[in-house]
Amino acid sequence: MSHEHEHVSNTGRIWKVFGILSAVTVVEVILGILKPEVLHMNNFMGMNLLNWIFYALTVYKAYYIVWAFMHIEGEKSTLRSAVVFPVIFLILYILFILLTEGDYIYEVFKNSTIKWNF
Repeated sequence: MSHEHEHVSNTGRIWKVFGILSAVTVVEVILGILKPEVLHMNNFMGMNLLNWIFYALTVYKAYYIVWAFMHIEGEKSTLRSAVVFPVIFLILYILFILLTEGDYIYEVFKNSTIKWNF
């Protein structure tokens, strides 16, 4: 009885993941360098569109890393949902807190005699 397992090469899959993550990173870097005025000067929910794009691309990369390297794609949909949905909720909650509190602090300093000292 042989206990040998056939080793399947995932070289192609690794290059695909590398290519996708690299492409998203290149898009982020190009947008960060160019800062297109149409995205940088238009606000949506208290933040400019360029920042929203950065957040979306970062969340996509994080999800794809978990999907590929933690082998979530091979799991049942209920386990994937149990892992992914709380993380998405947490990210949205943290963004809400950051945007709400950041805008509040900005308004306090903008409309008061207190000066920016940091």
